[in-house]
Amino acid sequence: MLKVDDINLTDWEFWRSPRDYRHEAFKALRWHPQLVRYEEPDVVFVPQGPGYYAVTRHADILEASRRPQDFCSGKGAISIWDMPGDLHEYFGSMISMDDPRHAKIRRIVSRAFSKRMIERFEAQVESVAAEIVGRVVDGRGTGDFVADIAARLPLKLICDMMGIDEEHYDTVFDATNVILAGNDAEYLPADDPEQVAMALLNAGETLKGLVEELGRQRRGNPGDDLISALVNANVDGESLTDQELGSFFILLVVAGNETTRNAIAHGLDLFTRHPEQRALLTADFDARIPGAVEEIVRYVSPVMWMRRTATRDTTLNEHEIKEGDKLLLFYWSANRDESVFPDPERFDILRDPNPHVGFGGPGPHFCLGAHLARREITLMFRELLRRTPGIRASGEPDYLESSFINGIKHLPYTI
Repeated sequence: MLKVDDINLTDWEFWRSPRDYRHEAFKALRWHPQLVRYEEPDVVFVPQGPGYYAVTRHADILEASRRPQDFCSGKGAISIWDMPGDLHEYFGSMISMDDPRHAKIRRIVSRAFSKRMIERFEAQVESVAAEIVGRVVDGRGTGDFVADIAARLPLKLICDMMGIDEEHYDTVFDATNVILAGNDAEYLPADDPEQVAMALLNAGETLKGLVEELGRQRRGNPGDDLISALVNANVDGESLTDQELGSFFILLVVAGNETTRNAIAHGLDLFTRHPEQRALLTADFDARIPGAVEEIVRYVSPVMWMRRTATRDTTLNEHEIKEGDKLLLFYWSANRDESVFPDPERFDILRDPNPHVGFGGPGPHFCLGAHLARREITLMFRELLRRTPGIRASGEPDYLESSFINGIKHLPYTI
């Protein structure tokens, strides 16, 4: 086993290392008796903070998630460093709020993501999936699975739900890629921190400006779309402000688009590498697809961590925590915890039970769109395996260079 002293989660070289090495590193951290503290990244546009603890065990992540009064999200759920005001304006959505404000915003937007509401979108998801796969069937039979298939379903569905015209799809897609680019030079000027900050601000401004303009239109002339429902909703005398609507949309397109598209892309890669699991699924699709979706999300962990901040001196499963300490909850590690998942490196669509934290831990910040993500993944693979039974990855994935998103940028495929 690797030595904990040789592991540096802040160093980009760690995230460029082979994935098997990284899994071994997190295994060593899980077995270490104490939480390990790391220095924060040196980011040019914010002061370097005091560091963070890597929370890697399943039990610790569950405990921290269940105690939002002790471990808050409001000081930066999606960044290690504390966001300055201009960045927080765009990216400080409900995911970076605490109760009571978080609860009120969540009540406003959750109506669009209940299981009953998702069932209303079922026909639309099926129609979009059929349209996407139909283009593949009618095409040349090879290409980039991410661009041709995996990214198209969540992008079109979210834009249609929000009432955003097709002419804006590429703008939304490109801005999303920038926001979650990590350190990837394909999307960001990785060697120029000031340009990185400017690119992030521009991407946030683009998305925020698009949806705020639509929100102003829908307040006076509502339609049958999510923006109309959000800007005209009223909970305890409040509706979403333009700022809250813009930030929520950034969260929706970033989380909904990236999480689902990466689960679908990883899913094809996994079924190509594990043909016996694919055979199990196709032998009884309806019975086995729920377990397959959960196992893909566990195995992949599309969002690898979220941050929490201690609100007071406390303990976390006997670990001493001081007020102001930052904790990174590494879902990517918890989902391979040997004490919870027997043979965790094995991809097994029949795994039961499967208490993964791929949609976050229990508590107020569990993924609002989990129902929708599950349906999208299910219906896309149903359509793919029905109409393109021979589809497979024909090369290695081109992974996103990120410590936050377990992304696949490109994946060659053939049918």
